Formats: sequence, C-alpha cells, structure tokens
Amino acid sequence: MIALNCGPNSARRLLMGGTAWVALACANPAFADDAALLERLSRLEAQVAAQARQLAAQEVRLDDQERMIESQRLEARSLHAERDEMLATIRAGAAVALSQDLGGAEVKLAQNSQSGIGPTSEELAPARPVGDAPPKEVRQAREVTAVPEFASVLTPKGHLVVDPSVEYNRSSSNRLVFRGVEIVPGINLGLLEANDADRDAAVATISGRYGLSRRVEVQASVPYVYRHDRITTVATPNDSTSRKTVLDGQGLGDVEIAARYQFNSPKPGLPFLVGNLRVKPPTGEGPYDVSYDEFGVAKELAVGSGFWGVEAGVTAILPTDPAVIFGSLSYLYNVPDDINKFYGSGKNAVYVGRVDPGDSISASLGFGLALNPRFSFSLGYAHAYYFRSNSQIGQGPNSLTRQPTEPLQVGTLNMGLSYRLTNRITVNNNFQFGVTSDAPDMRVVMRVPYSF
Repeated sequence: MIALNCGPNSARRLLMGGTAWVALACANPAFADDAALLERLSRLEAQVAAQARQLAAQEVRLDDQERMIESQRLEARSLHAERDEMLATIRAGAAVALSQDLGGAEVKLAQNSQSGIGPTSEELAPARPVGDAPPKEVRQAREVTAVPEFASVLTPKGHLVVDPSVEYNRSSSNRLVFRGVEIVPGINLGLLEANDADRDAAVATISGRYGLSRRVEVQASVPYVYRHDRITTVATPNDSTSRKTVLDGQGLGDVEIAARYQFNSPKPGLPFLVGNLRVKPPTGEGPYDVSYDEFGVAKELAVGSGFWGVEAGVTAILPTDPAVIFGSLSYLYNVPDDINKFYGSGKNAVYVGRVDPGDSISASLGFGLALNPRFSFSLGYAHAYYFRSNSQIGQGPNSLTRQPTEPLQVGTLNMGLSYRLTNRITVNNNFQFGVTSDAPDMRVVMRVPYSF
C-alpha cells in the first residue's frame, strides 16, 4: 500500500496532469495502492494518442499521394495520345501537316525542287518528357523532301533557302525520209534520207526561296545553259552522201521569278491547295537572236526561249499515312512577239514577221514516301500538251503567210530521291524518263538546298 498525499496542492497537480484515475485515487484512499498501475496506464494512453495523431497525418499524406498519382496517370494518358497523334502526322509527312495546323512551317510543294524545311525537333517534342529521351536522330521530323518543287513544303516565314542545282538533258532522234515513187513494194525510185540527231544540254542553276508569311513564299532562279548538238544526215540518190553538223551554245538562260500561296488549312483527310505563279522573261539568247549563215541556217544554238512566259497553276497535297499524294494542273502562256527580221541573204533571204510560240497545259500526279527521318523517295507521271505555234514567213513584209507547226505530246515518268545530311543540308536527285516520242530521253537533276 502506498499512501498518497491528497492535499489541495497535490490534487491540483494531479488534475493539471490530466490523469483521471490518479485523481480518483486521491479522492478514494482505496485506490491508492494502484497508483503506480494508473500512472503506467496514463503513459500508455498518451502513447496511443500520439500514434493516433501520426496515423491521421499519414492518412492525409496518403490522400495527397493518391491525388498526385491520379493526376500523373491522366497526364501520362494525355502525353501518350499526343505522341500517337504526332507519330501518325510524321508518317503522313509531318512537314506538311504540322506546319499548317500548328502554324509553324507551311506547305511548299515543291520540288521541282525540294525544301527540306519543316518543323524542328523542338516543335514536335511533347511539352513534358516521358521516360528516356530517344536518340536525337529519331526525334527529327520525317519530311518527304523528294517530291517535286511544286509539291513540296512552303518555306516558313523569315526563312531563306539557297538551292544550287546541276541538270543534264539528253535527247536523240532517228528519222528516215523517202522522197520519190514506190513502183512495187520494196522497189523505190527517189531520194532516201536518214537523219540522226543527238542533243545534250547541261544547266547550272542557283535559286533562292524566301518565306514572306505562313502562306506566301517567293522564289528566283538564274540558270547558265550549255548546249551541244550533233546532227548527221545521210542521203542516197546514186551514191551515199553524208553531212555532219555540230552546233554549240552557252550563256545565261531565262531567269524565272515565282510565287506560291497556300489557299487553305484543311481538316485531316482533306488536301492542301497551293497556287503557283511563274514569270519567265526572255533574258537568254533566243532562237531568233543567234547568228545565221547566208542560207538562213543557225550557226549556234539558243539558250533561251526568246519570249515572255507566264504560268499559273494549282497544286493539291494530301497527307495519308504513311505517304503524301500530290497532283498539279497548270497553264503556260507564251506571249507572241513581232520579230520583223530577214534571215539569210540574197535569194535565200526569208522574212519572219509575228511569231506565236504556242501555249501549253500540263498535269502531274504522284506520291512521296519517307522511309526514315533522313531518306525519302517519290514516284510520279507528268504530261504536257503543247499547242500549235504559228509564224508569219515570206519574202518580205507584204508577202507573209502563216506557217503552223504540229502540236506536241510530252510525257515523262518521274522519280526522286532525297537524303538529309544535316538539319540544314539535303541532297536531292530527280530523274525523268521520256515515254512519248516528243519527250527528251532523260533528264537528271541534282540539288543541294541549304536553309538559313
């Protein structure tokens, strides 16, 4: 038994300690023997209360963590959806879709030359990182830069692209002409003439494109042309007679000034429409500007058309995973001109009055495909119809007669390859193969656009 001092001061101290059992022991001496046990229970009660407070605090923290986990789960879903959408856009030609819908770079359908300009990796990256960052090369946009210039991406606002190129053209023809009378099949009386012509041309061009706004770009091209023709004619009246003619020509070609405008920003599944306008002044030496001999035969080759030309057209670009389909339709108007010159001398002189070189209408269709972030290729077909040209020819200004020519059908099968060396430099190769008799045999163009 332990005697407790339950005076007023002691009771006050016990009550201030907050232990009801001890207070009860002071009030009733019968409980004084259990004071030690009550004091122990009091300590246990304080520990239980402290643990309860800790559990409550932990529950609050767990609730906060659950809310944070749910927020991160929703954010991860949003980022996954954004990633899937970007991958689909990249496969369809991110340079076309993102540049229009997101207001970054825009549509340049071109190529007959290709830009290589498109959304940067920063524009394509998610707002927040998800997992480990992929290699830098994988983060680059998959742009279809092998498509022709008229079907490629418009240059972004404030950007400049310098586009040097080298072009080679090759055409040949073999014609057999009989002037005479056929007595029976296989027996001919007259002149048989065979004509073999091989024509080669090399063109070095420096072009520049600049984006005036999200929807407008301008372009200027300055070519230097070299031409070489070899024509062999064999005639057989009684004895064979062979004549070989070699002609050359070189100099500044026809400068071109062009502008492109994007009409719309379509919804997914609809094509982009781009308008094209091209003006070609006769800066190169034309066929009526070169020197002629006394028989009215040219002594050198022309390196320009000799006439003003204005071409207007529209191009449609349809991104469809994983390719880009393009098509175009254009009309070229060649402005007639009054030549009013004599060619040749003496009785061989011929007077040429007004000449209308004829217009043309052309269309093309093809597709481009990006195989990886650096390499893309394209296939397509282009066809042009050249209307008749008309020339006024006579012995003098008062004896002119109209001399029309036959229309031409020029069809070519086109193929393009493109490889991106760096973010600024791309190597493009375009090949054209003639599929009609009026078309050149082949045309090869190598371009190396550099973007600033």
